[in-house]
Amino acid sequence: MNNPAELVVPRVQAAIATAFGEEFRQTDPVVRPSQFADIQINAAMALAKKAGLPPRDAAAKIVDALDLDGICAGVEISGPGFINLSFDGTWIEELLNAEAAQAASPATAVTPAAKPRRVVVDYSSPNVAKEMHVGHLRTTVVGDSLVKVLEALGDTVIRQNHIGDWGTPFGMLIEHWLEIGEDSPEAALLVEDPSAFYQAARAKFDASAADEDGFATRARLRVVALQGGDAETFAVWQRLVAQSKRYFNAIYSMLGISLTDDHIAGESSYDAHLAQLCHELEERGLARISDGALCTFPEGFTGRDGQPLPLIIRKSDGGYGYGTTDLATIRYRVRDLEADRVLYVVGAPQNVHLRMVMATARDAGWLPDSVEAVHVQIGNVLGEDGKILKSRSGAPVKLMALLEEAVDRARAVIDTSRPELSDLERAVTARQVGIGAVKYADLSTGHDTEYVFDFDRMLALTGNTGPYVQYAAARIRSILRKAGVLEQFTDGGGAGGLGGVTPASGTPATATSGPATAIAVVEPAERALALHLLEFDATLNKVRDAIEPHRLCGYLFELAQLFTSFYDQCPVLKAEESVRDSRLALCALVLRRLSGGLALLGIETPENM
Repeated sequence: MNNPAELVVPRVQAAIATAFGEEFRQTDPVVRPSQFADIQINAAMALAKKAGLPPRDAAAKIVDALDLDGICAGVEISGPGFINLSFDGTWIEELLNAEAAQAASPATAVTPAAKPRRVVVDYSSPNVAKEMHVGHLRTTVVGDSLVKVLEALGDTVIRQNHIGDWGTPFGMLIEHWLEIGEDSPEAALLVEDPSAFYQAARAKFDASAADEDGFATRARLRVVALQGGDAETFAVWQRLVAQSKRYFNAIYSMLGISLTDDHIAGESSYDAHLAQLCHELEERGLARISDGALCTFPEGFTGRDGQPLPLIIRKSDGGYGYGTTDLATIRYRVRDLEADRVLYVVGAPQNVHLRMVMATARDAGWLPDSVEAVHVQIGNVLGEDGKILKSRSGAPVKLMALLEEAVDRARAVIDTSRPELSDLERAVTARQVGIGAVKYADLSTGHDTEYVFDFDRMLALTGNTGPYVQYAAARIRSILRKAGVLEQFTDGGGAGGLGGVTPASGTPATATSGPATAIAVVEPAERALALHLLEFDATLNKVRDAIEPHRLCGYLFELAQLFTSFYDQCPVLKAEESVRDSRLALCALVLRRLSGGLALLGIETPENM
């Protein structure tokens, strides 16, 4: 951990203890950015009230007790009692060179969290025999970025893809499959166009609703057969799931998502445990019959009429719903997977439902206070009209079509701007930029807020966009390549440029250590860049604690901006040799952090742009 502000905190706390007494040692120093110095300490105002002193006098007592030799070049009190600290340039250089050495070593590319946790992350969760649409984009992208960051910081992460693979609709889908035959062109739609397969089954079901011997009746009986373990029905269900997995994996491959079939834990996984779960809740007095259904009424949840809001555990017809399955899921994740943190990366409209599930699980003792359960709320993706993004026909936008369009748009720009690249190079870059633009636009927005899907903005080379950050990294690679040192600082522009983190898994990559060139921090632009580079680990820990990947996007965007300012103000290739070598080493560290940060977001860094 080389972040200057965090390194200063214990010294400020020691000074507070000396000035005001040991009982004040854990006082928050209230570290803030300062326009007059590197950081500002604002604790004096609160301490002054407790000590009965004017704030400036309280600040003076802290300053008198501060031991910052070799760390700060200047300490001054301003305004009503702010303490401004300006770091010593030599200390900044020492920290930065330690950071550069660490970033070049794959074993220590990211400082592990002080207390690693065992974390279950529930994300993506598409439905079998249904098209993944833009609504699934955010849960998939946000969830995958979170698992990468958590793993990089040393957490043991268990991915859980809670697919919708059970329930009443499967009677309809299985019956349709049996009627059309496995080898029919319609059956192939499960991989090519799942929505068309589902809609065909739905149309047959609705058209025969009044026919006692028709498709709808057979579909209802097929549900009973599936739940009863009928061999033929179960075999067809397995084929439906297998076909849908092929479709899911095509989407995940296109997006560069780390989910595999091994991470699937669908609703069907818990079916055998639901009856016993209901029995346990009844025995403990937590569930009772209401209007024919078995329900829990967790405290603090009321409907619009002010009456207690029920969580239905068993429907009046004896069937089970999402409430039952979700309770079984959370119990399994705590009891069997031994999680001490469970993250549900799920749409915001599910918030009340999930909170009721968590409350019921806590009442039942399945979710102890020692386990943190969090709903990582995902906001909607909107169209230009401010409504949920839909196609011109009014249907949800298909995710694969949207991704293909992003790549096509990027390819059109690259074909025009970089015609000298080979066709393969342009194809690879178009995929990296197009997919990266979509993912970055999603991740750079607070996960619980809505955003407007706008290709022009996403693909722009200006502003807080994926292409802007990617371009900064590609530009540095070009600089290092022109200097003839790209392979010295990286393994040729590959894993070494990722800061020791691979985009696929978040695990250490192979990288060379690079030359032992010391980085000198002399010019203001170098200093600003250095201080921001030293915030990398702290930023990742903020993402981990707050579960907010947009913080990493903000860090990378600012890093790209600061690099641009540095490059404009500080010649690199034309500088004298010693300065040139230092600045090349600084460029290489920026490249590692840009590429490594993008990798943790699940975004690749193009070789050329």
